[in-house]
Amino acid sequence: MYLIFDTETTGLPKRWDAPISDSENWPRAIQIAWQLHDEMGELVEHDDFLIQPDGFNIPYDAEKIHGISTELAAEDGITLQEGLARFQQALGKTKFIVGQNVGFDVNIMGAEFYREGIDTKLTELPVLDTCTETTAQLCQIPGGRGGKFKLPTLTELHEHLFGKPFAEAHNATADVEATTRCFLELVRQRIYTVEQLDVAPDYFENYSEANPQPIQLIGLKHINLKKASETIRKKMAKQEPQNELSEEELQENIEVLQDEDFVHLHNHSQYSILQSTISVQDLVKAAADKRMPAVALTDHANMMGAFHFVSAIAKHNDEVKKKREEAEANGETYDGKEITGIVGCEFFVCENHTDKSRKDNGYQVVLLAKNKKGYHNLAKMSSLAYTDGFYYVPRIDKEVIKRYKKDVMVLTGNLYGEVPSKVLNVGENQAEEALLWWKEEFGDDLYIELMRHGQEDEDRVNEVLIRFAKEHDVKLVASNNTYYCEKEDANAHDILLCVKDGEKQSTPIGRGRGYRYGLPNQEYYFKSSAEMKELFKDLPEAITNIQEVVDKVEPFVLARDVLLPAFTIPERFLDERDQEDGGKRGENAYLRHLTYKGAEERYGEITESISERLDFELSVIENTGYPGYFLIVEDFIREARNMDVSVGPGRGSAAGSAVAYCLKITNIDPIKYDLLFERFLNPDRVSMPDIDIDFDDEGRSRVMDYVIGKYGANQVAQIITYGTMAAKSSIRDTARVLDLPLSDADRIAKLIPDMSKLHKIFALDEKGIKAKFRSEEVEKINELFNISEGEDLEAQTVNQARVLEGSVRNTGIHACGVIITPSDITNYVPVSVAKDSDLYVTQFDNSVVESAGLLKMDFLGLKTLTLIKDTIKIVKGRHGIELDPESFPLDDEETYKLFQRGETVGIFQYESPGMQKHMQALKPTVFEDLIAMNALYRPGPMEYIPSFIARKHGDEEITYDLDDMEEYLQETYGITVYQEQVMLLSQKLAGFTKGEADMLRKAMGKKIFALLEKLKPKFLNGGEEKGHDRTILEKIWKDWEAFASYAFNKSHSTCYAWIAYQTAYLKAHYPAEYMAAVLSNNMNNIKNVTFFMEECKRMKLPVLGPDVNESYYKFSVNKDNAVRFGMGAIKGVGSGAVATIVENRKGKEGPYRSIFDMAKRIDLRAANKKAFENLALAGGFDCFTPTHRAQYFHDEGDGITFLEKVMKFASKFQENQNSSQVSLFGEASDVQIPEPQVPPCEPWATMEKLKKEREVVGIYISGHPLDDFRYEIDYFCNSTLENFGDLHSQTGRELSFAGVISDVQHRTSKMGKGWAAFTVEDYIESYEFRIFGEEYLKYRHFLMPNNFVHIKAFIKQGWVNKDTGKAGDPRIQFNSFKQLQDVMESLARKLTLQIDIDELKEDRIEALKDLFITYTGDSAIHFVVYELKERLKLNMPSRKQKVKICRELLDELKEHPLKYKVN
Repeated sequence: MYLIFDTETTGLPKRWDAPISDSENWPRAIQIAWQLHDEMGELVEHDDFLIQPDGFNIPYDAEKIHGISTELAAEDGITLQEGLARFQQALGKTKFIVGQNVGFDVNIMGAEFYREGIDTKLTELPVLDTCTETTAQLCQIPGGRGGKFKLPTLTELHEHLFGKPFAEAHNATADVEATTRCFLELVRQRIYTVEQLDVAPDYFENYSEANPQPIQLIGLKHINLKKASETIRKKMAKQEPQNELSEEELQENIEVLQDEDFVHLHNHSQYSILQSTISVQDLVKAAADKRMPAVALTDHANMMGAFHFVSAIAKHNDEVKKKREEAEANGETYDGKEITGIVGCEFFVCENHTDKSRKDNGYQVVLLAKNKKGYHNLAKMSSLAYTDGFYYVPRIDKEVIKRYKKDVMVLTGNLYGEVPSKVLNVGENQAEEALLWWKEEFGDDLYIELMRHGQEDEDRVNEVLIRFAKEHDVKLVASNNTYYCEKEDANAHDILLCVKDGEKQSTPIGRGRGYRYGLPNQEYYFKSSAEMKELFKDLPEAITNIQEVVDKVEPFVLARDVLLPAFTIPERFLDERDQEDGGKRGENAYLRHLTYKGAEERYGEITESISERLDFELSVIENTGYPGYFLIVEDFIREARNMDVSVGPGRGSAAGSAVAYCLKITNIDPIKYDLLFERFLNPDRVSMPDIDIDFDDEGRSRVMDYVIGKYGANQVAQIITYGTMAAKSSIRDTARVLDLPLSDADRIAKLIPDMSKLHKIFALDEKGIKAKFRSEEVEKINELFNISEGEDLEAQTVNQARVLEGSVRNTGIHACGVIITPSDITNYVPVSVAKDSDLYVTQFDNSVVESAGLLKMDFLGLKTLTLIKDTIKIVKGRHGIELDPESFPLDDEETYKLFQRGETVGIFQYESPGMQKHMQALKPTVFEDLIAMNALYRPGPMEYIPSFIARKHGDEEITYDLDDMEEYLQETYGITVYQEQVMLLSQKLAGFTKGEADMLRKAMGKKIFALLEKLKPKFLNGGEEKGHDRTILEKIWKDWEAFASYAFNKSHSTCYAWIAYQTAYLKAHYPAEYMAAVLSNNMNNIKNVTFFMEECKRMKLPVLGPDVNESYYKFSVNKDNAVRFGMGAIKGVGSGAVATIVENRKGKEGPYRSIFDMAKRIDLRAANKKAFENLALAGGFDCFTPTHRAQYFHDEGDGITFLEKVMKFASKFQENQNSSQVSLFGEASDVQIPEPQVPPCEPWATMEKLKKEREVVGIYISGHPLDDFRYEIDYFCNSTLENFGDLHSQTGRELSFAGVISDVQHRTSKMGKGWAAFTVEDYIESYEFRIFGEEYLKYRHFLMPNNFVHIKAFIKQGWVNKDTGKAGDPRIQFNSFKQLQDVMESLARKLTLQIDIDELKEDRIEALKDLFITYTGDSAIHFVVYELKERLKLNMPSRKQKVKICRELLDELKEHPLKYKVN
């Protein structure tokens, strides 16, 4: 007997794995249906009934699915006891329980039996399910987990078996009928086994005889439960008294609400990541525009926007006060409103926030802070949500809320809130219990939140919530749960949700497979007071109660002075008075002691001027109250040096501090270089000092570990960064969601000028655009405007992207910022966590952490310091010389010569081609020249470089507006280059104080016009008092205004010029060691390795491939002064393998003699088969001559390569050694294991060898396939593959280029025509081309892998779209293909030799003559003889002599000191 049954319930369980005894977890059964069939499939009996709800109701969400309302079940249902008795009888007759996903139904009914205390064999009977991996394999519907087929629904199974779908009625009777039909058909098709059905072997034959045709439906009548529920509801509605308000009552309510303020208490900003389009500023502006007295910010689980929100509110209120005062002063009235900011958070409240064994996103509940204490409690909860509770989402639980509930108010939240959600999904009794818990905890600070977005589910919930409010005396408040500002932004917001989930907008909104998340309508915008009052005119108290919430809020500010962690100082410096008044006498005394102790080391003799400078700085530090800051920094920098971490000389304005120099925080003497302390710490304006520190990038993490160890992991955090949608990415994201083709999206994105914002572009008029952008950019912007004015998908993309631009897309970690707090960090700021950091991460970003009172340190990793450190190690290893970069002489001739030649590739900050050109022109001779060039080489001041160079060489007169200016402008040849010069001159010329001079620098640099207006008369008057001409002072001021925004920080320039000088010194004196270090530091970037290998070639420094007898992990220099490739650059060769290879060759046995010797000696656990193979492919074993690379991979027919045999041999040998078998005579038995034979085979061809090299290293090492064609590339190509990266700029040009074809795919189009995709590579780039039609037929024979080709391609304008008139992407027309080997012969027409008349000697002429006779051919020779002094030139073509231009001839010509060119 088979009992096929199904149930309908009040919902789904919270936990699917809970036992049936967990009555709270399992929903209630409200309908049960079954059919009992005998073994041959004949119907024995069937039954179905509704169950009366006793002590529970049927939630709306469940009713929506199956249509059974509480009223219908109560009227038509039977008691649970009667239903269980009938079901128990049916269970007594069956052998099996059958169903679709029947495990759920078994648990539902099992829980009902358990509630009634009835013993049942339901849970013991064997189960046959129609939804299993077997039926999944039968239906083969893709989309299951782990790449499997998905489990079929009843409809899908029915359609597979019978060819037509069954519309799932979610009516147990109908579902049972369909399940029965499917099950009996599965039996007929023998999908179940004899063992599963526990039947005799001939069962299936008998069954097929009884059922020869596919199984048919029995034909039971099914009630439409939804309609039945509707009928009952209408009948009951007629009987109930009507509660609707009359027109008069409504009018009365409207009048009551007339003077009431409405306030939005539930709003999301862009910090609810990818869920809201409202920025914090927009939110405050919307509240102000709609004249609301307050507004709340309630982002999902985080408080990232809290500081920005409080600041925006304060800024608005200041503006209102200012305007009101101005109006009153003018006798006018001003009606602008100040706003109360309510800081809140919408938390995910789950059962247990530390339980991560199952997904529980909890309920969404809104908490609001009454005051600053409440804010700190929210911050604590938000921090715990991330640090302890993050599982899918950041979560807290009720225990956390109980701990931090003080000064916090609660709103019950949206439909996902605990109370509304339980009304919808679980039952009203459970919802009421939940409400009572919140009321008990929060009393009058709990408010029931009502929303009216015109949704049926909301209306159903609201009925219950209003009833609860009356019954339990909880006040109602109206809200709107806003996600966007204006109604027309609803579509942009929907696109944002699609971006979040990676969905297309065309996917329908709903739950489950094939649907996406989205808001049900367009009502979630920031509605006006009038709109909200209209919605709640029948419930005026929901509006009037809001004022009570607002009145409970005490405004607070989050900005505060920076709090420094306590620094432990030696006892003898402690001052008891500090304990009483919180002073810093002790810290100041200790800082003075350390400063003067350091000054003795730095300067030897402390002169009066030095002492004066140090006392001035120490007094400013004392007045500003930051001695602890210097002590903290000095401490970890000293520790860094003790740990052998390289520390930079300083960066930014900190290098202007002599105290920092004496404490060894910086390494540049500010007194020597006129660097100013007030640029760093202004004596007139208390602001936090900011010392950014460079460490070598490998040691940076060790310094951070020291700081964490010293202050505690709960006091140290990294800083969050918000990744926002820039203009181009908002276009691309929107296009992806709207399904605009990728090529169109890319084209539109390219119309936006780099670093530009859409909202700024669209805010400009025609004149503004022309003023701000270059002519070619103006064209593109106009095209963008044209697109946006259209009606098509492209227009929609642009216009919606404008709304989304600036949305926070993701969060990251600030590369170098670290926060240190005096105690647990969550006491000061909310924190979160990040995937790639073990530290906490602040929820406030870099722009506000300092204003929020947090001490921020920048720990920067500088690759160049690692590079210097590596070079010094290599020099010590090779020459035994201990170099100290800090003591390199600043007058080293070789170093300046290197700069003068412009050979600055690999030199920090000076390696760009533009800088090389300027260096060659400037020919620097003093360190000051390098500082100045570092400051000038940036957009803006670049235009002063030619003048600077001309003045240095005396080609332009050096002039000073006033003689007094010479003192400070002499080093830069009369040109103002640094901000420090402006500061010093303002003091000297006009008597500015140090603080005023710094204010002037800031006002000019940041163009603060109000401040400039104030300072200008002070400068002019002060200058006049000192006897200077006012008109000249006016000119100086004007020059400064023009240039000061470009003027650079000299402190920073000096520090970085010093690092650059150190790198140049090393390159000039130890070129091989330096370039080895440069290559090591770029090992992870193959493009860079290629670039620097080219530089090594130019320097005539051989770069040799890896060699197990010479290479280390990083690049190194061998005894012949050649750079040797690092084994760490080979894929699959880890640091462990390299360590064992290096360690064992350093032992007493010395270098490895053969592959066998090496394999026997190294640790084979560290160096696996992959490491051996890749070392062989990269040439690491080439030193074991005469064995060549091909032999290592040769297989002599036994399926095992020679390399595998070597490893097996070595493994056996080591086993033997370790077992140390001892003979009877006490000696180690010398069992000889024979070495395998090296198999003879052909070596690989060059191309194959190079290709395999590149596979394991990423580049060609022992050569480049194109090396043999250097002349062809130099003389017959006008382009490289790099030019194809930007085809627009090449339109209308014919590009000729050479390369090797690395990949070819021949394909056939839908029309049956052939075409190909082929990849060409040159020295730097690779590019995939496509070739079609006639061109393909003409040149297809050239398209073979490893073929060397010379191609001429013309770049044509793209096809023009007839509708829009716009041209698409440029097209490539192939004009010719040649084998690169044939190019010289077919394209070389003449050879031109340029000879200095002084070089025309008899022997030279004879040598050339012999050479040309040797290479007689058909190409013409031209001689150009010149004389330099008189600038004479004579062109003489040779009439008789013709040559064959070939590689050999050009090689020989290179030996002669003359210039030549081909064609």
